[in-house]
Amino acid sequence: MGVNCRWRCGGGDVILEFVSRPLRIFEGRFGRLILAEAPDLSGAGDNTAPVILFKHQGADCTLRIGGAAVPLTRDDIIFVEPLESHASEALPGANGTRLIEFHPSPDWLSEAFPESFLPIGGRIFAHPRETITPRMRQLADTLAIEALNDQFLSPERQEFMLQELMLAVVEHYLARRRASAALWRGSRFADTRIRKALGLLRARPNKDVNIDDLASQVGLSRSRFYDLFQVCTGRSPRAYLDLLCVETAIAKLSSGRARIADVSAELGFSAQSNFTRFFLNQVGIPPSEYRRSAARPESDDGLQPTEPPR
Repeated sequence: MGVNCRWRCGGGDVILEFVSRPLRIFEGRFGRLILAEAPDLSGAGDNTAPVILFKHQGADCTLRIGGAAVPLTRDDIIFVEPLESHASEALPGANGTRLIEFHPSPDWLSEAFPESFLPIGGRIFAHPRETITPRMRQLADTLAIEALNDQFLSPERQEFMLQELMLAVVEHYLARRRASAALWRGSRFADTRIRKALGLLRARPNKDVNIDDLASQVGLSRSRFYDLFQVCTGRSPRAYLDLLCVETAIAKLSSGRARIADVSAELGFSAQSNFTRFFLNQVGIPPSEYRRSAARPESDDGLQPTEPPR
C-alpha cells in the first residue's frame, strides 16, 4: 500500500509518495533527510528549495526529473530544482537500492547562504547530474550509516554534516556559476580566511592540529581567528575539529576495513585508549561496538519522522 507524507517547509508543501515505507526519515531545523529504497520515492514538485540526492548502495537506478531520465550511480550527485518533480526507477533486476534525499529548509538554507542558491537564468544548478567529490561521498555515506544507527546519532552531529554537505555544494558546484563576491554575499561563511581554515581542517582531521599554527597559516592572530571562527561556524576551532574527527572515524569504522588502532593513529591519538575515550564521549558507545552495529544495522522500524535521541 502506498503512503503519502506531507510536510510544510518555509510556507510550501512537499509531497512525498512511497510505494512502501522509507527506511528512515529525520526532521529538524535543517529540513528533512530521507533514507529510502528505490523505486519507492517520488516528489510531486512542490518543493520550495532544491533537493539533493545520492545513491548509498545497491544497483544503479534512473531518476525522472521534470520528465527527463537521469542516471544515478555512486559516482553522481543529483540536484532537483525547486518546484521540479522527481521520482526513482530501479533498473531491471535491481533490488534494495538505497537513496539518500535531502530537502533543506528554505529558512535554514538562506540563514547560512542568503544568495548562494539564487537562480541564474531560471536555474540554481548548471546540470541536474554532476560527478560527486570524495568529500561529499564520505558525507553521504556517513549520513546513511548514522541514519541506520540512529540510536547513537545526535542532532548536533547530523546538522553539522548537512551543513558541511551544503558548504561543499556551494564551493564545488555553485562557485562555477557565480562570482565569489556574489556567491558569499551576506553569508556567515563569507570570510575567505575562515573558509581556508575549514579546508585545511577537512584535509587532515587530526587531534594534533595546532590551532595557533592554523591561525597563522590563514593570516590571522590567535584571538582574531578564534573570534571569526566562532562567528562563522557557531563553534570553536577545537569543537569543529572534534566533529570532523568523529565523522572520519565513523566513515572508516563502518567500512569494516579499518582497524581501530589504525583509525586512532590516523586521527592523531597517542594511544588507542585515548581514541576510545574520545569516541565514547562523542558518540555514546565505544568504537568497537559502533563498528559491530554499523555492520548489522537495525531493520526498518516505521515511517514516523524521527528526531535522533539527545
